[in-house]
Amino acid sequence: MTSPIRFELIKTCKQTGARLGVLHTPHGSFETPMFMPVGTLATVKTLSPEELKEMGAGIILSNTYHLWLRPGHEIVKEAGGLHSFMNWDRGILTDSGGFQVFSLSDFRKIEEEGVYFRNHLNGDKLFLSPEKAIEIQNALGSDIIMAFDECPPYPATYEYMKQSVERTSRWAERCLKAHKRPDVQGLFGIVQGGEFEDLRRQSAQDLVSLDFPGYAVGGLSVGEPKEVMNRVLEFTTPLLPADKPRYLMGVGSPDSLIDGAIRGIDMFDCVLPTRIGRNGTVMTSQGRVVIKNAQYARDFSPLDPNCDCYTCRNYTRAYIRHLIKCDETFGIRLTSYHNVYFLIKLMEQVRQAIREDRLRDFRDEFFERYGFNKPNARNF
Repeated sequence: MTSPIRFELIKTCKQTGARLGVLHTPHGSFETPMFMPVGTLATVKTLSPEELKEMGAGIILSNTYHLWLRPGHEIVKEAGGLHSFMNWDRGILTDSGGFQVFSLSDFRKIEEEGVYFRNHLNGDKLFLSPEKAIEIQNALGSDIIMAFDECPPYPATYEYMKQSVERTSRWAERCLKAHKRPDVQGLFGIVQGGEFEDLRRQSAQDLVSLDFPGYAVGGLSVGEPKEVMNRVLEFTTPLLPADKPRYLMGVGSPDSLIDGAIRGIDMFDCVLPTRIGRNGTVMTSQGRVVIKNAQYARDFSPLDPNCDCYTCRNYTRAYIRHLIKCDETFGIRLTSYHNVYFLIKLMEQVRQAIREDRLRDFRDEFFERYGFNKPNARNF
């Protein structure tokens, strides 16, 4: 059966080896490397689908675990699937829910059949298995669905990680068997293994043998230093098929997007831009700005003088600071819009740098301007 998800490699950067490609899905084709805004509960917080299209988002991410709890996958299915439910006619990727099970629940018990845990909202006992995770995602109707994996904590012992990798591989096989809609939904496998090169290799070999239409690198951006993440990517991405998309889960800081692209990643997602926007922090071409700070009370310039987004074209730092300080929702909308736009446009710049074989130069210039090269530089 032909996969509904297809990756087309356009070129590689001579300077770095980074990949410029096109991801083809049932709801459109999108250039990579790309950043996917996160719409956990079938909405990117404070932003409308029309605004996301306006800023150039081609695909977004929604969360299996949260939509299973509220409103329930059956209701989404009755609505015609996620695309119809949220009025979004472009690509959607849903994660498996595994990360939330392991990060939100105080109580969890991992068995071979699945994970027993408690609902983080009301304490009810729940059970999620590979089969259930696929059933929920089949009902949601997203273009790309993810295999149910175990997301171990960082750091973890080698012995624990080895058992986890083996279990994740067995669960991946069960996900493939449970997948009822392979003609319209592409199922991605998730490579685990922590910081251990041999376990990453084992995980990649297991999953590649199952011939998924795409592969994610999981278990990163969970507390490890940036150097560790980059090192893991350097030995993991070459293990994945060159003709299929590679997705780094949960990564969205500007430096990591650029470093990930250099190491062969095509897709990224993160809640970072809207989360820090709600706290009054914005990304700009000159670095991180905490707009709540008193120094911006009489600053009547835009958030970023080099940005042409809706927020920067129309509103000043002083006004946005006032809104955030007063807990006005419009302020959160403006900072969230700007941050998501910033990352989408950053990836456009990354793609152009790949076209021109100068991504290493772009990285050096961006890091210098952003302050990432400075000792003890503050990140997000």
